[in-house]
Amino acid sequence: MFSFLLIVQALIAISLVGTILMQRSEGGGLGVGGSSSGFMTARGAADFLTRSTAVLGGMFIVLSIVMAAIAGATRQPTKIDTSLAKSVTPLQQEQRQQPAPTPAAPQQKPAAPQVPLAQ
Repeated sequence: MFSFLLIVQALIAISLVGTILMQRSEGGGLGVGGSSSGFMTARGAADFLTRSTAVLGGMFIVLSIVMAAIAGATRQPTKIDTSLAKSVTPLQQEQRQQPAPTPAAPQQKPAAPQVPLAQ
């Protein structure tokens, strides 16, 4: 169901972008000229594209809210697997079996040779 709504959402988004790009920046729509009568006059095209943009924008918003609700409702809670919490890795077992090394007495560094000072 979610995949279907996602495809519908993508189609609405593509058609919304196309509808917006067809409009003229002055608000004339597809009005390139032509007769004053007919379906796609300059004014009719602007009204049609404006209404189409509003309808597609509304559908996009409503579908986004529906998809967010579906995604939130179908989300399963996070499960933490505690079956391995008490197990020990082989490296940790080897370290536990070997005795801890005893700290050796700190070795002193040999003193630097004495250099006579120039007088």
